[in-house]
Amino acid sequence: MLTIDGSRFSGSGAIVRQAVAFAALTGQPIHVVHVRAKREQPGLRAQHLRVIEALAELVNGQTEGLVQGSQEFVFHPGSLKVGRAYRWHIGSAGSTTMLALGILPVLAFSGSPVTVELRGGLFQDLAPSALHLQYVMLPLLRRMGLQVEIEIVRPGYVPRGEGILRVSVQPLSGPLQAIVQDQAGPVTRVWGIALASHLEERQVSRRMADAAREVLAQAGYPADIEIRHDSESLQPGAALALFADQGVADQKTADHGPVVRLGADQAGALRRRAESIGTHVARQLLQEVSAGATLDRFAADQIIPFAALADGESRFIIPAVTDHVLTGAWLADVFLGAQVGIDDQRLTIAGAGLRMNSEQTADKGVP
Repeated sequence: MLTIDGSRFSGSGAIVRQAVAFAALTGQPIHVVHVRAKREQPGLRAQHLRVIEALAELVNGQTEGLVQGSQEFVFHPGSLKVGRAYRWHIGSAGSTTMLALGILPVLAFSGSPVTVELRGGLFQDLAPSALHLQYVMLPLLRRMGLQVEIEIVRPGYVPRGEGILRVSVQPLSGPLQAIVQDQAGPVTRVWGIALASHLEERQVSRRMADAAREVLAQAGYPADIEIRHDSESLQPGAALALFADQGVADQKTADHGPVVRLGADQAGALRRRAESIGTHVARQLLQEVSAGATLDRFAADQIIPFAALADGESRFIIPAVTDHVLTGAWLADVFLGAQVGIDDQRLTIAGAGLRMNSEQTADKGVP
């Protein structure tokens, strides 16, 4: 059994999600200790419990120590045998996007189409929004050969959650393909989505968008920001997501969006003014652009598990080397032997080329 120290690098839930996903795909039993040791409330929270339980269900695994607040647990993966549809409820406003990113590597190798309904938070601090997952990560994954769609059925915010995210995945017909985007180009479009639920009278969506447009215009970037008013959420809430597209897709990538897309977002919060959200997100996006990056700060670590599973060498320019990037590099090496190189802002991942056999189980470790 492999022992994983959850206090390394970020000391965050990212270690839990990635370690269990890699264990599920490689058949490697793990004992994770010091779970989320660097967080204000260490140990497993509801969203971490749900991703472990979901992955255990997908590979007929067994677990020990899955109790909220526990700082260690054991995961014994079984054989990969995925059904057609699943529904998992976090039970809090915990991040459905992180749950989705945790299970996607396993769903990619499922061997059959899968639809998953996730309930919880779709917009909150300390997690990328559902809009970022939809418009930044999914185009990257499609370019790697993974056909996946998500639908925001109902927004969900802190503290109640109860948002609904629907994820549909088509099985891979071959290995994930490496992706190379190691040169930033000129910005060809800046756009975004300003979403508010039950706040139309206060014009929260418009105020976020107007504040963001002002900051972006001062930097020379006119922005096309869609205003969305929602009445389906079970509570009031808001979120702003902005994107900067660079370059024009060639014929090979035309169906998957621009060559480079950077994103930035922020959710509403108590006493957080709409104008401050717009200003903050616009400035964050400008920071990503000025860094000359081809991945934003969220996608920089989220892409590593997928690139580590892919066939070939992926190359990117990242805004900065964060603890989350170092975490992804460490775990990719431990479980897959994937070599991750970090040279200043250059990120290189030599993928392990995980493949499927005729019985739809991975031929590099999954029993």
